[in-house]
Amino acid sequence: MNITSFDELGIPIEMINKLAEFEIKVPSPVQAEVIPAVLQRKDVLAHSQTGTGKTLAYLLPMLMGIDPEMKSIQKLIIAPTQELAMQIVRESERYGEQSGVRVLALIGGASTKRQLEKLRLHPQLIVGTPGRIRELVETRKVKMHNVNSIVVDEVDQVFQLGAAGDVSKIIRSAMRDRQLVFLSATISKESADLVSREMKEPVLIGIAPEQMTASGLEHYYFITEERDKPDVLRRLIRHYNPEKALVFVNATDDIAVVEAKMNHLGISTQALYGDANKLARSGVLDRFRKGKFKLLVASDLAARGLDIEGLTLVVNYDPPVDSEHYVHRAGRTGRMGRSGIVLSIVTDRQTFIIKKFTKELHTPIGLRIMSSGKVIKPGEEIPRNTTYTKPAKMESTEPKQSSKNTVLSVASVPVLPTPSAEVSRKSNRAATGASKSERERVRKNKGAPKWLKNKPPRS
Repeated sequence: MNITSFDELGIPIEMINKLAEFEIKVPSPVQAEVIPAVLQRKDVLAHSQTGTGKTLAYLLPMLMGIDPEMKSIQKLIIAPTQELAMQIVRESERYGEQSGVRVLALIGGASTKRQLEKLRLHPQLIVGTPGRIRELVETRKVKMHNVNSIVVDEVDQVFQLGAAGDVSKIIRSAMRDRQLVFLSATISKESADLVSREMKEPVLIGIAPEQMTASGLEHYYFITEERDKPDVLRRLIRHYNPEKALVFVNATDDIAVVEAKMNHLGISTQALYGDANKLARSGVLDRFRKGKFKLLVASDLAARGLDIEGLTLVVNYDPPVDSEHYVHRAGRTGRMGRSGIVLSIVTDRQTFIIKKFTKELHTPIGLRIMSSGKVIKPGEEIPRNTTYTKPAKMESTEPKQSSKNTVLSVASVPVLPTPSAEVSRKSNRAATGASKSERERVRKNKGAPKWLKNKPPRS
């Protein structure tokens, strides 16, 4: 059945109206599949790229399943990074406000004392990072006996960050008949192993390979020398002129280099580091969201879980190491069906990586070049005249008409006779002799008394 409205999915009118405020009127494919399964309290493993609406796919039914009168934790959402966790918190507060659901963020890097104080307000939904939640579960500060649903968002990233053990401990501390919902852009072996251990007859929701990246994205790549990458990036930013753009580099040491070069080239740029403290990271992201600068340079680790509203351009200054990382980078733009552009700057030796991504992701990544400040397809270069040949002068066969304001024709001007060659040679010799005589007189007069200088030559 083709579901075309949230009403068909059983979403209450209050939530539908709130969705409409943010121009979300039709459920995305992943929402149409995940929402019914979660409402039926089935375990779910959803294979979905970021930017396809997967957060609301699990969040809306989770909020619907919370009893606001019950003063205990009922739902738990685990995210790999602080930024993604806080994004989920904002969405939860937005759509759970009318029903009176209380939400609490438990993330690493924040004050534990303040989090414990907020736990006394009896939140029904906890959103946080694996390490901090496990810590508070083990110290019995977070009571898990009424938690009936656990969501792990971006489960593959959670495992890549080494938090698989934390997730397993959190799951085992909950009710035996708890519901598990895992979502990820890619499904690794570790994810599959955890599913087989912890889930009971899970509903497997997969997205076709051609939908691995958001459908509203355009993918292009540019070939250049490594030393020319800063200038290519500058020209691309000038051409596309995005309000905000995210630039990915592979090595942490290169982040500051790219940041400095782009600022030197006149494009406002700041950097985001994976090892920065919470205050520094939040400060950079807040300025970026407010449009205080145009380019944010980051590594894959630093940009995990980022959701920047209005981000229309992602640039791979360095090509990602594999198609999984390409999917995650591309997922920072073109979210929820919106348009976006993903550009990759590669050297000639790196073009095989782009071809590999095209094949594995079933996503066309087109080659483009810069010509006269514009991005065009190869072969569409603006023609230029390399040499200029002056056209031959045409002789008129008809006599020119004279008028009052026109210059006399050549035929009406008297032609003076040309002197003969002999006369010309004699004149030249005379001139040469006169000049030699004058030079001799000047030479002899040097140093002579004034009365002698003016003495006329002998006749």
